[in-house]
Amino acid sequence: MPKQKSHSGSKKRFWLTGSGKVNRPHGGKNHKAETKNRKRKRNLRQVTLVSSAQENNVKKMIPYKD
Repeated sequence: MPKQKSHSGSKKRFWLTGSGKVNRPHGGKNHKAETKNRKRKRNLRQVTLVSSAQENNVKKMIPYKD
């Protein structure tokens, strides 16, 4: 059985927590940042979890990131 290939874009964007959930960065920090207020840009620096509806899809794309 051949090895699975990881999705190249997903490897760079997602990572797993210790409990097996999937973390992701927020988007929207770079383009048109001058129109966003300071608090909004500061909150976009934090990471958040992938929604439970999409978690299985992302885990299939990064099979070796366990």
